This record gives sequence, structure tokens and C-alpha cells, in this order.
Amino acid sequence: MSNYLVLLRHGESQWNLENRFTGFTDVELSENGVREATEAGQRLRAAGIHFDQVFTSTLKRAYTTATIALENAGQAALLESMIKHDDLRERDYGDLTGQNKDEARAEFGEEQVQIWRRSYDVPPPGGECLEDVVEKRVRPYYEANIKPLIEQGKNVLIAAHGNSLRAMLIILGVETPDTINKAEMPTGVPLVFEIDSGEIKERYFLQDKEAA
Repeated sequence: MSNYLVLLRHGESQWNLENRFTGFTDVELSENGVREATEAGQRLRAAGIHFDQVFTSTLKRAYTTATIALENAGQAALLESMIKHDDLRERDYGDLTGQNKDEARAEFGEEQVQIWRRSYDVPPPGGECLEDVVEKRVRPYYEANIKPLIEQGKNVLIAAHGNSLRAMLIILGVETPDTINKAEMPTGVPLVFEIDSGEIKERYFLQDKEAA
């Protein structure tokens, strides 16, 4: 029997809209973000994917997205058992937190900001690099709490953030530190992994599957 792991980046947040580095700051979804979360749930309902367990971060933009998506997928009963954890939070952007990205480029230079944003092992001042997110937070949490459920054939939803989900792509072995720079996680679009006997058989964004 096959089972599903679905990664869902939160809908657009107010600071996404304002082009700010957000990190650990607990900001609300924008109006568009609420719409994206609603559409994610509708897509999951249309795909007929029913979850056994839901994990999300302790930041409201992630767990609000999970809540809206589950309600629109007809699976609101899972909200009672939804698990929130700090290890699934966004990357800490340190001194860049709250700064407009264009202003940061003007201050530090395009190349430097791109290194901070996309390199695997170079953190912004006072913050985390993606390697920190992978090895210190997401991998240990995944292996202890989520992987056992996948191996039992359960269907799991992880609603989190761009960088904690990019970390998941490395942990799952579908991206590497060398390729992760090109991997995008659009807001509010479910990324589905079809798994058979613990092995990933197919990977697709749910909207791509619908359009095919």
C-alpha cells in the first residue's frame, strides 16, 4: 500500500507581502495568504488525500495555514491532534530579520545578500544557515517523530516554512546541498510525495498534477 507525505509552505504572510526577512517573527497571513491556504485545502480534498497526522511549526502563519487547509479539505477533526513544534520553524535570519530585502541589497550588496539567502552553510549575521536548520532541528525532529509514521504507512501533512521545508527536501534525499539552491517552495501549494514501502515513488506539486 502506498501512502502520502505532503509538504505545505504557509500562505503568503504580511511580511512576505512587504518583502521583509521574517524568520522567527510571528506575523499573520496576508489576505492572499488566507486564499492560498483555502485553495490548498480544496486541492487536497479534490485529490482525496486523507491524513493521519499533521505537524506544523509554532509560528501562526504555518499553523493558521494548516488549520484553514484542513477545514477546506474536510478534515477539521485533525486539528485537535495537530502537533506544533519549534524545530519546524523558519530559519532565523538574525540581524536581517524585519529588514526589507531590497534595502538589504542596497546596504550589503546583491551578491552578499544572495549568499546569505541561498548558500547552504553561510549564515546571515546572528542567524542560521540552512545546514543549521537541517542538522540541528529538522532532521532530528523528523527522524524521531515523523519518519516512524511514514514507515508505518501513515499519511502525514507538514505545514511549515520555505527553509524548514527545503531542509526536508535534503533530508528526504530528493535534493542535496548542491542542488537545494534551485529548489523553490511556493506559498500555499501542496508538494505531494507518493511513498511505497518507505521509498518515494513520485513527487509533484498538487496544482501541477491537476494541470497535467
